[in-house]
Amino acid sequence: MASGMLARIRELFEGDQGVRKVAGDPVLSAELLLLFRMILADGQVSETEMAVFKRICRDSFGIGEESMDGVVEYLHDFGYETTGTQAIEMFRGLGLERRKELARHMAEIAKADSQLAENEVRLLRRTLDVLGISPVDVVKPAGEG
Repeated sequence: MASGMLARIRELFEGDQGVRKVAGDPVLSAELLLLFRMILADGQVSETEMAVFKRICRDSFGIGEESMDGVVEYLHDFGYETTGTQAIEMFRGLGLERRKELARHMAEIAKADSQLAENEVRLLRRTLDVLGISPVDVVKPAGEG
């Protein structure tokens, strides 16, 4: 009981660990911003897209469910200062596998609601072009998943 209270007090002074992680890593911030923009690309936020976003945050980046509201709020603020092009540019210098991972995450979110909207396809295509990735590179090889 006391340790839970201490943890909450500490969080008040230090901020949420997940938000600090995102804010302290410009590439992670850029990726999550692009993923969130993919969620918004079709004009609506579906529960399935948000579920995929949360799973990616948890499994790929170690950001827990308890941090999601703060992370989304941070991305909302960060998004006003960062264009999609600027966010994509942060990935140009990264290795091919890391760029493919971003594209795969974006494709997962786009397909999450079982409908590929034209704006989602356009955003993914533009991202692939800027990152120098073929659509074939986004498809996971057999046995992965």
